[in-house]
Amino acid sequence: MNRFARLATRLLAVPLGLVWLEPAAEAAGAVPECWPAGAAPDPAVLACCRWVAEDGRPRFLSHAGGGDGPPFAFGGVPLIGGSGELLGVLAVADRDLRAWSEDDVRDLSDLAAACSAQMRMRSRSETVRQAREAAEDAAHAAAGEATRVHELLNRSELLLRASEDLAGTSGLEDVRRQVGDLVGGDLGPARIDLVLVRQGMLHHVPSPVDGGFAAPGGAGVAGTAGVTGTEAFPLGSDWPVARAVRENRMIVVHAPPESGGADATAGRPPATPAFDALDHGTAVCLPLRGTHDTLGALVLGWDAPYGIGVDERAVLTTLAGYTAQAVERALHLDERVTVARQLQRAMLTELPDVPGLELSALYRPAGQHDMVGGDWYDAYPLPVAPGADAAGGLALTVGDITGHDMRAASLMGQVRSMLRQADHDHPGDGPDQVLGALERACRRLHLPASGTALHAHLTATGAGHWLLRWSNAGHPAPLLAAADGTVESLTEHDVLLHHALEPGPRTCAGRSLAPGSTLLLYTDGLVEEPGGDIEDNVGRLAHRLATAPPDVPLDVLLRSLLDAVAPRDARDDAVLFAVRVCAP
Repeated sequence: MNRFARLATRLLAVPLGLVWLEPAAEAAGAVPECWPAGAAPDPAVLACCRWVAEDGRPRFLSHAGGGDGPPFAFGGVPLIGGSGELLGVLAVADRDLRAWSEDDVRDLSDLAAACSAQMRMRSRSETVRQAREAAEDAAHAAAGEATRVHELLNRSELLLRASEDLAGTSGLEDVRRQVGDLVGGDLGPARIDLVLVRQGMLHHVPSPVDGGFAAPGGAGVAGTAGVTGTEAFPLGSDWPVARAVRENRMIVVHAPPESGGADATAGRPPATPAFDALDHGTAVCLPLRGTHDTLGALVLGWDAPYGIGVDERAVLTTLAGYTAQAVERALHLDERVTVARQLQRAMLTELPDVPGLELSALYRPAGQHDMVGGDWYDAYPLPVAPGADAAGGLALTVGDITGHDMRAASLMGQVRSMLRQADHDHPGDGPDQVLGALERACRRLHLPASGTALHAHLTATGAGHWLLRWSNAGHPAPLLAAADGTVESLTEHDVLLHHALEPGPRTCAGRSLAPGSTLLLYTDGLVEEPGGDIEDNVGRLAHRLATAPPDVPLDVLLRSLLDAVAPRDARDDAVLFAVRVCAP
């Protein structure tokens, strides 16, 4: 519950998130939580939670305060159980007035749906625990039922592990791996297949390990050989797995058929095309029921005939339910990451062709959260200053908006565009004045952008030389490598960008870049890592830059710098941007 409260605060950018529970939900094993930990919600917030619970509908409001207390903003969505009963409320609160957007409502509703699914899973886990205790009591009362009790205990343990292990999965391959680990020892299938519906076709989820899953004790549980190369097949086909998805019911297949019933399929390989090597045995196709539609199916196959009794059906149905919840969560996360990456790619600049300069940039996303962030680079021609006869030159920017999520990426896009506009609205002004104009615009528009940035102007001065002028708002110092291999750190800088700071005058520094010079701009994700020393990493970066061959292409140079210096655990995104002055 605390995790969902924390996610809600981060996703909606509010200071307080909480999961408020009805007594029935607490009895099912859930615990009300609040983020930050230990924070006590105002009574007005708790009253709003009870209002949402009584009304049964999402509520988003912004209260001006006055005689009833200080102003605050509140958003809450009901948490619904498997039978439609109210479990509680997922809520967020801000101590200031706020206009809630449609994205805010949709994001909190999506989180509430996931939170409800988690609570239903907890409730099922409690049922499984109760069944296990009942089985243990039965074992003491009837020693002659020892074998059956042992099986019940094993099945209860399997379902308990399934509810816990599948709740922590984050991707489809992770889901498949966990299912393989769970059933490999208890049910002992020879083959496992996970298929999902995509545009009227059934697609196999590739096995995360060549040859299938690793079974307990190192014994191999054969995977669906060649699954990664198996083509999709139509949802309307005659394969039993397709029927299971269409009809939303479990289908058991025997090969050769033991009866002529509706669940026996003669004259074709059992269950799925991936089971073409399963000549004599049993397969079971379990539909994966999602919140709105059937997501696909989980298929287990045994080489020898395998009995599927009433108890076995109950276990398999429950296992499929846990798997479906994990798959639905994984699909949601995958879709979110895909959208975030597309957004980030759309905002990364195509570098212009500038005679006399070689430019190259490299962006590495973070390995956590939405795999995007607020780091960016930019390069564009400067406008011609009034009264000037020649083109103005080139603008260069590297920046880092605080955050590692889609909100940071969207803020970055706005700041990037506003900085471009400031350059074009102030032709002939220096980069320090352009940064100042950006800060003033952010303040007037109440744009909550904070972070660091380095903005520079490059202008040709003749004989192959270029003048670099820059203004640094708290950003890591760029490195300038001369043609003779010496490297200088351009340490001149001012305070960082922050919407709460009153904009003040910024400074501008300058250097002349001779032919053969290389300017390296980067963000802190390249040199910062937990437990590491930033200065040591910057020193390694400077050494690598100084010893690089002078004719190495810039894109090759940037990749080698990233591989040599960047932390292996990419907790932050990183940008490298290099400009080389060509020989005349």
